[in-house]
Amino acid sequence: MRVLFKSELIKFWQKHPDARGALQAWLSEVERAQWQMPRQVTERYPSASAVPGNRIVFRIRGNRYRMVVEIDYQRKELYILFLGTHAEYNRIDATKV
Repeated sequence: MRVLFKSELIKFWQKHPDARGALQAWLSEVERAQWQMPRQVTERYPSASAVPGNRIVFRIRGNRYRMVVEIDYQRKELYILFLGTHAEYNRIDATKV
């Protein structure tokens, strides 16, 4: 997968250094992934949730943080739409962000 908006990851782990290792590991793995459907993502990441619009909600660092991504399976592209604390996530709609 080609991950778009990687700069958001860097900005986030600069603000929240405890998330850096988890996000770097996630990024490394996702860039090698060849997912073709949401079920493949949630099989690999059982704590992740698929939501409408080809979106996946990832729980980062034991659910302290959440990340919403949209995946274009045909183009093999993953867009980071939201990355924030659990409390910040509770104030958004993952299907509309």
